[in-house]
Amino acid sequence: KEAEEKQAEREEKERLREERKAQLEMERERARLEKERQHYANAMAALVIKGDTQAIERMQTQLDEVQKAIEDVDYRSANIRAGYVYVVSNIGSFGDNMVKIGMTRRLDPMDRIRELGDASVPFNFDVHALFFSKDAVTIETTMHQNFAQQRVNQINLRREFFNVTPAQAKELLAKLAGDILQFQEIPDATEFRESQAKRENYSEQSVVLADV
Repeated sequence: KEAEEKQAEREEKERLREERKAQLEMERERARLEKERQHYANAMAALVIKGDTQAIERMQTQLDEVQKAIEDVDYRSANIRAGYVYVVSNIGSFGDNMVKIGMTRRLDPMDRIRELGDASVPFNFDVHALFFSKDAVTIETTMHQNFAQQRVNQINLRREFFNVTPAQAKELLAKLAGDILQFQEIPDATEFRESQAKRENYSEQSVVLADV
């Protein structure tokens, strides 16, 4: 029980760190966009003085785009349920037909996925599906519930690995979410496949040396 409590405490700290990273990213992005908006506003003022109608229209379009981006960041910051649902695998570490189904609020979801492939696993994770939703929490939870029987760790439910194929995950995600931002059924697993090729090469060289 003590070990379980310590594990739960570590995972809660990790969750809070991830949430803080997402919040800091959004704060930095809003500051950047606000600075960009001010530059466009200053340029617009100069164009108004010159009376350049066409340039003013182009500048207004850019201003509108920046304003929309600011509103999107504000929405993401205020709505803790909004984010990306992802389905990833790591066949070099866990074999075929095992995926991790999770969600992240990070502005760039690939930042979180790259972090998953840290020193605790020998290879990077490959992305099969990625989807942004205003209620990513519900979609992630529903997927976990549907694949409850296939969950690898039936005790620690924070371990989000499931014995399902990417195609099965995609089918369920499509039902829940509709359009998927991206999907790839066969993982690249570049480092793993190249490592396999090197091992096979070593084996062939060993056979040659043995014959000599």
